[in-house]
Amino acid sequence: MALNDFRQLISTFIFFWTLFSSVLQHSVAQSDNTMNDQSPDASYFFYQQSEHPRDCQEVLDQCPFRNSSGIYYIKPDGYQDPFQVYCDLAEDLEGWTIISRRVANGIVRFDRDWNSYKRGFGFPSQEYWIGNERHAYLTNQKEYALRIQMTFQNGSRYVVTFNSFRISDGFSEYSLISGLTHHSSTGDNSVAWCSSNMVYGNCTCGQRLCRDPLTCANTCAVGHVEGCVCPDGYFMEGDECVPRVECGCYVSEEQIIVPEGGTYIDSGCSMEVTCSNGQLAINQAYVCDSNAVCDVRGDSRKCYCNGGYEGNGERCTSTTPSVDCMDVFNRTSTVSGVYSIKPTNWAGAPFDVYCNMTNGGGWTVLQRRVDGSVDFFLGWDDYRRGFGDKTGEHWLGNSKIHSLTNQKRYNVRIDVVNRNNNSYYAEFDFFRIGNEDTEYTLSGLGTYSGTADERGSNADGYYILGHGRDRAFSTKDNDNDGQSSYHITAYYYTAWWYGTYYYYSINGRYSDYFQLKYLPGTTYLYFSEMKIRPV
Repeated sequence: MALNDFRQLISTFIFFWTLFSSVLQHSVAQSDNTMNDQSPDASYFFYQQSEHPRDCQEVLDQCPFRNSSGIYYIKPDGYQDPFQVYCDLAEDLEGWTIISRRVANGIVRFDRDWNSYKRGFGFPSQEYWIGNERHAYLTNQKEYALRIQMTFQNGSRYVVTFNSFRISDGFSEYSLISGLTHHSSTGDNSVAWCSSNMVYGNCTCGQRLCRDPLTCANTCAVGHVEGCVCPDGYFMEGDECVPRVECGCYVSEEQIIVPEGGTYIDSGCSMEVTCSNGQLAINQAYVCDSNAVCDVRGDSRKCYCNGGYEGNGERCTSTTPSVDCMDVFNRTSTVSGVYSIKPTNWAGAPFDVYCNMTNGGGWTVLQRRVDGSVDFFLGWDDYRRGFGDKTGEHWLGNSKIHSLTNQKRYNVRIDVVNRNNNSYYAEFDFFRIGNEDTEYTLSGLGTYSGTADERGSNADGYYILGHGRDRAFSTKDNDNDGQSSYHITAYYYTAWWYGTYYYYSINGRYSDYFQLKYLPGTTYLYFSEMKIRPV
């Protein structure tokens, strides 16, 4: 048996007071029929006193002329009957009560169950365990020191003494309740003491390090093959043993540790791994946005948005507003909804529009009506600024429509649903209006296509929008139509680009003048949406 075996036992005993060979100073034991000694060498001593000694020191005190080690009866305070223990009376004449003993022949098995360790087992003159119940009574009647000694096959002898030792009763499962304070050590070599979170074992290839968990590390002192190492499931982090999960996740390709909860991006930014509960979760869908670059900045490698863009690198959006909904569609989102835009020639702050991303996407909505909840019979300033709710009924505003239609070439599409729930559309391949100085004249209108004009070969969308070509916009308080005898918009509760005659518009009063002339089926409308998209 090697010196390292003893070191391991000593380190282990700090946590588990079950001993291979230990002795108690001032100790007391209790007799039990499960532990008998039939050895002819057994030394028995029968006292004449009416009181049994409580431990082996009292055996020595009651009979000082006897200093022969052997088996004696003791009876700790509170224990019912006396029992046999082995007393070491020759060890500096201090009277040590043996609580556990093992010898080279190994005739007694120590791999036993709870009840066996509670009752005790073996032969006091050879190998035995005193029993946890007796042990508890014994160590709770006085203050005891604990002495552990071992003799190796080469004759080397080691002794370690602790100055305080006590365990609890069976209700507390015989817990070690008095801290072991190391008092002294003797022997041929110094004893290696392991810290509380380490065990004694093979150190030549028995240690894993947090920083390199795949490599078997040699942590032995010079000339040794055993030493203090982390137990199974623990790795070294500095001078401490920590649970494997606290080390994070090791990426062998890069030879790095990803901390728990952290992420790592590979060198090509084509894969993202996240450390969770000590395991790597791989996201192979990670890819940089077209407006991003894979780079290492500080200690972090990932996708970074280019200048003028912001985002997480996987998705980057321009820090400058989109100019219309097609710009939103290409740069930011393909989902219909309200977005902020700023046309190139718009001098004010960005403004909200509804972007319709259906029918190819990128449609900037100028007008929508769905239920008649918004009054469209309004004045010039309202139509100049715009009104309503972008997610419901609204007019975007002529000043905004002017800026939009003058930054690019746009086509315009008007979708309608009549009150028979039939859908139709009219589309013109060019649409533009002038500024307020021209009173928002419909200065550009292209060729018609669609289903909203039922006149067959004569269908040209004239009665939808064509009649307003080159005409200024009219409202109830600003008459710009070509009719001299009366004010069309005021008479028909509407606002639109009108020539000399009234032809129903999508801005007419919802209850009766919300119509389109020559619409197949009923001309009365239920829904309308007017929108533009770059050509």
